[in-house]
Amino acid sequence: MSKRKLTKQQTWRIERIQKERVERTQKRGDVAEELLQSSDLGPETEGIIISHFGTQVEVEGTQEPFIGVSTRCNLRANLGQLVTGDKVVWRPKQNEGGVVVATTPRNTSLSRPDMHGRIKPVAANIDHIIVVIAAEPVAHANLIDRYLVAAETVGIPPVILLNKCDLIDESNQSDLNELLKTYEDLNYKIIRTSIKHQEGMESLYSFLQDKTSVFVGQSGVGKSSLIGTLLPDIDITVGELSQKRKKGVHTTTTARLFHMPKGGDLIDSPGIREFGLWHISEDELMNGFIEFRPHIGYCRFRDCAHEKEPGCAILEALEKGEITQHRFQSFLRIKHSIRENQAF
Repeated sequence: MSKRKLTKQQTWRIERIQKERVERTQKRGDVAEELLQSSDLGPETEGIIISHFGTQVEVEGTQEPFIGVSTRCNLRANLGQLVTGDKVVWRPKQNEGGVVVATTPRNTSLSRPDMHGRIKPVAANIDHIIVVIAAEPVAHANLIDRYLVAAETVGIPPVILLNKCDLIDESNQSDLNELLKTYEDLNYKIIRTSIKHQEGMESLYSFLQDKTSVFVGQSGVGKSSLIGTLLPDIDITVGELSQKRKKGVHTTTTARLFHMPKGGDLIDSPGIREFGLWHISEDELMNGFIEFRPHIGYCRFRDCAHEKEPGCAILEALEKGEITQHRFQSFLRIKHSIRENQAF
């Protein structure tokens, strides 16, 4: 199939956007370099980016005398795209502001598509992705598997958090226990909480200490209530959270890092909470199912689709009980959705 030819107006618009982007980058670099040539800058010190504002970033100092102090900084040219959670080296300006002059390698990076479909990093150096499910609405195994695969693909350990435990009763307890047992058998950590009764909250606080985490999950599972409990005194007006309404306000995808009063950091934004399988390949999908990994590469045929082929190592593991039926069906559904370009 030949590519659709762009109209003159579409071509002009793309060229204009690219030109504006180059001009902004050059302007940002020029401002930073001008500052670097001045005598107003102090010695290099370390910090972490806690938010991003167009051509500037907000850096929080991590060394004396700037520990806990936030400073708006320009970026030196050729640093690449920096995001919330990046650890950087910066130089403070005498009066206010500063310049980021270097960055350290990321341990992990979380990305999502921008409005043009290009994959862009939105946060860095995350220790755990907290996949929030709830007794109500009913937790669907396939949705949980999608979040787990997405987390495994970017190399960030996922944790399953069962929220609204106060809604567990005889009608749903058995099904929930059976569902979670699958993931416990795969050595995924399970945390159970109830905001209403404060059940499990101390365990959650303890787990989050000394870590940088993000919360993901479908609508209605209580992510915003959990985040509001973890950040009780935060009033954010730029769109990441609404403390008054206790729910996300989808006006920006800019991520921001917050320090939780009881320890640990939380990176949050609607763009992160909508985290999913944006650009995963079928090979990455296979590796995203951790119990598949010992069997990858042992099929009789190199182009095995793992559905009905003879000598398929995945199907043999399924027959032996090394892979559960529900996880295998999740794998097939996700694989087909990827081929149809419908992965969330």
